Amino acid sequence: MIVELPDTDTRSVAKRIIEVRAAGGALSLGRVLTLVVCVEQGEPMEGAIEAVIGASREHPSRVIVVYRGTREGNSRLDAQIRVGGDAGASEVVVLSLYGALADEPASVVTPFLLPDTPVVTWWPGEGPARPADDPLGRLGHRRILDATKDADPATVLARRLETYSPGDTDIAWSRITHWRAILASAVDRPPHSRITAVDVTGAHDSPAVDLIAGWLHSALDVPTRRRRGSFEIRLHRDEGPTILAVDEGNNAVLTMPGKPDGRIAMGHRDLPVCIAEELRRLDTDEVYAVALRGVPGVDFIDTNEGVLTP
Repeated sequence: MIVELPDTDTRSVAKRIIEVRAAGGALSLGRVLTLVVCVEQGEPMEGAIEAVIGASREHPSRVIVVYRGTREGNSRLDAQIRVGGDAGASEVVVLSLYGALADEPASVVTPFLLPDTPVVTWWPGEGPARPADDPLGRLGHRRILDATKDADPATVLARRLETYSPGDTDIAWSRITHWRAILASAVDRPPHSRITAVDVTGAHDSPAVDLIAGWLHSALDVPTRRRRGSFEIRLHRDEGPTILAVDEGNNAVLTMPGKPDGRIAMGHRDLPVCIAEELRRLDTDEVYAVALRGVPGVDFIDTNEGVLTP
């Protein structure tokens, strides 16, 4: 069910939400959090809504989508309420703000936050320069960004580190969860000799690959080089390197000295999966912070090779 409320106010929207829930038999008691989705003018909104609906199977939530439209003209609030099959296991409230109201999103959102539940703020587009200082970011216990959407992916992690606050995280980080798990498992296997250096290769404009390099540099405290080319991670040891790469079928291939190659099927981690993972924990992601702090210590080497990223 989708209910349209053009040129309305927050009181009317709140009243209509109660009426829609009562008519449809839907309850808010099973909602585990409030997810605030911040969409700027020109950014795709429906794709973000589809992603949170997909994630709602694991995390039933009240989803408040804030669309900040043109600042020209009079202040206006258009609202839309989605429940049932159009909202998955969540209830979705779309608030479209225009005029001067577009610069006051927190005052519009606050009446719709569920009481006694955590708040997560997600920017599916470029996001603010300082997420923790953003009006909607201050509402969130956790703030989700996406470095791959930034206009300058080569410098985005340096800016993320400069403005980092506990609770910040990134979709680029959750996209590489499986790769991090494989690497951690590989390091725990024999031989247990010391890793002396690391080479990380991938697309030059991939913050996800940069984060892998930063994480390995911080975790292993060894010289780490970041190269441009087909995706590969090489952990150097005296007896030979441990290599993680991808084959033509997009399978992960792990090569270790004296052992047969291991192959692991690796499907693409789509946005709903990444959002669901980020919503599983609402505390500070210390490992992400460690990866960010490790990026400045990585040696970035400019080479021209083919590109294949996970």
